[in-house]
Amino acid sequence: MGTRERQFWKKEYGTGFKDGIPIALGYLSVSFSVGILAVSSGFTVFQSALMSLCNVTSAGQFAGIRVIAAGGAILELILTQLIINLRYALMSLSLSQKLSEKVTIRQRLLIAFANTDEIFAVAMSHAKSLTFPYMLGLQTLPILGWTLGTALGGLAGQLLPDAVANALSVALYGMFIAVVVPAAKKRFPVLWIVILTALLSCVIAYVPVFEGISDGMSIIICTVAASAAGAFLFPVKEEK
Repeated sequence: MGTRERQFWKKEYGTGFKDGIPIALGYLSVSFSVGILAVSSGFTVFQSALMSLCNVTSAGQFAGIRVIAAGGAILELILTQLIINLRYALMSLSLSQKLSEKVTIRQRLLIAFANTDEIFAVAMSHAKSLTFPYMLGLQTLPILGWTLGTALGGLAGQLLPDAVANALSVALYGMFIAVVVPAAKKRFPVLWIVILTALLSCVIAYVPVFEGISDGMSIIICTVAASAAGAFLFPVKEEK
């Protein structure tokens, strides 16, 4: 690796590392409740932290812990994770279009490991083409924050009251809103899609005919429908 390439890596990784600080701070607090739930469900602190290190997904972990604690079958656990986390496949398809042409297949696989909602939102709002060192920098602290927060929550155990644990779990949604709102204020298409997605989510949640649809499938339906509507109404012109 030459001097110029090292400087490029240092600059790109540093930029991504800086952009990942707010996400990491949010994950540190949110994953507290994951650790508390895991330990109270029979996991050890080490097992809880290892689970978070290998699975950077809040909804998936919450659902998985509940299935395991209830003695559910492996097939039930697999189907639950598939439905809840299928949205990451949609986000990865979108993210791949913004990656630099120099990003290899192996590097894309590494990036896909921690393509969470918040990391995806920050990456898509990045002004430039996404490079491999930038994505590594962006994901480093959130992964560490999610894992450390889970371990700390597991150590805290039952010391924290339920009200505090529930309040910490809400922080994830507040953090995601903080990522989406600035983009929605700047661009009308983004605002329109956000409003449409919220309306579709409310319809599925409160209209009786959709009562049997799970939360994970609701996310997928809303994402696909709103994205399709946005692509049709606000198409992006391709450069020749």
